[in-house]
Amino acid sequence: MSDSAASGSSPVTFPPGFFDRADERDDAVFYGPPRLVHHIDDAAIAAVTAYYREVGVTGDVLDLMSSWVSHLPARPRHLTVLGMNAAELDANPWADERVVHDLNADPRVPLPDACVDTAVCTVSVDYLTRPVAVFRDVARVLRPGGRFALTFSNRCFPSKAIRGWLATGDTGHGEIVASYFRASGAFEEPVIEKRRSRGDPVVGVSAARR
Repeated sequence: MSDSAASGSSPVTFPPGFFDRADERDDAVFYGPPRLVHHIDDAAIAAVTAYYREVGVTGDVLDLMSSWVSHLPARPRHLTVLGMNAAELDANPWADERVVHDLNADPRVPLPDACVDTAVCTVSVDYLTRPVAVFRDVARVLRPGGRFALTFSNRCFPSKAIRGWLATGDTGHGEIVASYFRASGAFEEPVIEKRRSRGDPVVGVSAARR
């Protein structure tokens, strides 16, 4: 599967097989059983929360590829959680709206234009097989100047992470996510930050919608 840059943006190319995965079965099979667990340790969770506080995750927030907990510094005015597992989303105590949707099957976010102030994605970007299309549509649902902030660590489900992600480390992961922003043609220049964590490493990447 491939992804490509937006017309008129700086050329960004991904090598053949970059978005392939070891397990190419329908994602609904893999994500069917609820996993009400934390996917990073407590120190990394604290680092993620601090990052979201600093970049300003407020107002009407979209939590992409979400689960039973959103690692935000405070409950926002309105929180929409989008993920693969209904039971996990139902267990999220801060969620005001829950959307079960597979972004690999359909990268379009099923929300109206310009309806959120901030979008976040926590430790899940490595599973996207059409990330540029997803980033482009996140820009569509963001209000002008709205920010998309992503965090990730070195943990993942290897069978479902894309091969390009598995082939590199923390620094390379930050550059991969930054390349998605650039290829979408919809955001200002992204900022990569390696966050302080006594446990699992944490990297954040964010950019504002043009």
